[in-house]
Amino acid sequence: MKSKKLNYLTAVAGLILAGIGLYLVKTQTSPAGLMLTLPYICVGIGCGFFGHGMGNIISHNIMKNYKDEYKQMEIEKNDERNIAILNASKAKAYDIMVFVLGALMISLALMNVDLIVVLLLVFAYLFIQGSAIYYRSKFDKIM
Repeated sequence: MKSKKLNYLTAVAGLILAGIGLYLVKTQTSPAGLMLTLPYICVGIGCGFFGHGMGNIISHNIMKNYKDEYKQMEIEKNDERNIAILNASKAKAYDIMVFVLGALMISLALMNVDLIVVLLLVFAYLFIQGSAIYYRSKFDKIM
C-alpha cells in the first residue's frame, strides 16, 4: 500500500515539476545565469519522475489481474543465477565505463574544452574509482 501511494506521489510530483519547468520556459523573456537551464532541468526531471511513477502504477494494475505470473516473475527476479548474471553485466559495464571516461577526458582536454568541464569529469571519474576501492575493501573484509 505504501508503495502504491509513493508511485502516485511520484507521478504527481513529476507532473508538477514538468509543469513548473514549462511555465518558466514560456514566461521568461530574458533569462540569465541559472535561469537559462533551470526550466529545462525541471522538465527533464519531472518527465523522469512522471514516467517512473506511471510505469509502476500501470505495471501494478496489470499484475493485479495475473497473480500467478507475478509470483513467477518475482521468483525469476530473485533467482541466484539471474542475480549473478546481473552482477556480472554490471561489472563488465563498469570496466568499459572506466576506459570510455578516460578516453573522453583526454579527448576533451586535447580539444581545449573549458577547464571546468574537464575538471568536473575528472572529479566524477575519481569519485567512481574511489567508491570502487571503498566497496572492494568493504567486501574483502566481509567475505
